[in-house]
Amino acid sequence: MKNFRFALAAIAWALVPAVVFAHGDAAHGTDKAAAAKREQKDWGIAGDARSATRTVTLTMDDNMRFTPDKLAFRQGETVRFVIRNQGKLLHELVIGNKADLDAHAAMMVKFPGMEHDEPYMAHVPAGKSGELVWTFNRTGEFDFACLIAGHYQAGMVGKISVTR
Repeated sequence: MKNFRFALAAIAWALVPAVVFAHGDAAHGTDKAAAAKREQKDWGIAGDARSATRTVTLTMDDNMRFTPDKLAFRQGETVRFVIRNQGKLLHELVIGNKADLDAHAAMMVKFPGMEHDEPYMAHVPAGKSGELVWTFNRTGEFDFACLIAGHYQAGMVGKISVTR
């Protein structure tokens, strides 16, 4: 049994590089390859910029806050997010549900150099802007956050409500 657990742990660690990507200074969410990755998530699916029916501007700052921090959309709405980093630190916007954001934030503490290339994430260097396009095709209460180590833990989070 001990050898089985050791082997299982070794396999899990071997798979970590396939799951964990490194955070760099690139503005995620603006890459066309990322935008083409259309995987259904509990909180929606990557949107097409040409189909965006609304633009929402979010600002982030070194006080570890988003403005606004509460958003409401209708089911089926495709939203273009313009994310402005008014701070001197790198920040990001990651859309998800609480459980996924909690797990990802814990992983970011262990691997602070992680990089992602997901359409529901935008990495924004200090003083820059980024964007992402998302279709909220499911109703529910969702979250967004900056998952850079320490930022999430400091309260850099927001809420999204999607109704019919």
